[in-house]
Amino acid sequence: MGIRKLATIAGVAAIIVAACSSSGTATTAPSSGGAAAAACKVGVSWNNYQEERWAKWDEPAIKAALTAGGATYDSNDAKSSATTQASNVETLIANGANVVIVLAQDGTAIKPAVTAAINAGVPVIAYDRLIEDPKVFYTTFDNVLVGNMQATEVFKAAPTGTYAVIKGNKADANADFLRSGMDQVIKAAVDSGAIKIPAGNEVYTDNWDPKNAQTEMEQILTANNNKIDAVLSENDGMAGGVIAALAAQGLAGKVPVSGQDGDAAALNRVALGTQTVDVWKDARMLGKTAG
Repeated sequence: MGIRKLATIAGVAAIIVAACSSSGTATTAPSSGGAAAAACKVGVSWNNYQEERWAKWDEPAIKAALTAGGATYDSNDAKSSATTQASNVETLIANGANVVIVLAQDGTAIKPAVTAAINAGVPVIAYDRLIEDPKVFYTTFDNVLVGNMQATEVFKAAPTGTYAVIKGNKADANADFLRSGMDQVIKAAVDSGAIKIPAGNEVYTDNWDPKNAQTEMEQILTANNNKIDAVLSENDGMAGGVIAALAAQGLAGKVPVSGQDGDAAALNRVALGTQTVDVWKDARMLGKTAG
């Protein structure tokens, strides 16, 4: 049976918190109300706004929090290009952003643009994806817990056998956070040989792209003569690609598959029994926190 699970928001780690002042310069504490808040313009750099979650949950929550505080909102879309995103951050600052929220396409590639923003007195919030800079405020969910929750349900359905692991974008630290949570559940079985993950059965997926995930799953099925007992897919979009590949071989609903994000299509797959688990992270909470 498919299962929907909720991952609650984790604590937020930060070295420095800065916000807007009436003069538009950075300060070391949030201002409240009046002219100070009115002067605050927040720019958001989305890595790929076409993904369902950002427009449906995250952005409205960010906007609502900013509106409540009297701040204004500006944004742009990198369309999955790290190069474009670096330019987009510069554009937001040129347009008068006092604070920039960055959903990083590539947490390493964006660092020069982030450093430039900080040096210019513009605080940066890393939104849901890690940017390793001690001056960046990082807000996210407990993605290790999410990976644990995904693997727990798949492991219940398939405690032994050959697994495939479809990870997210290699440049996104969340892919490894999720994988470490999965390891908390399956490592002992892997070490004992009860679960096997042959070379080639564990892959990173560029841009978390469902089409790439489908291609990867097709290749894994071919390499294993369709003998795959479970798939740990790190999000719903990729789970859709995985299940399409399984369906082509008559295996959809027979092989446990994980996901996360609460996408409408994924919830439907849970109801139909082709996706085993969908972990829902309440993005409205994350958006409100960042806003």
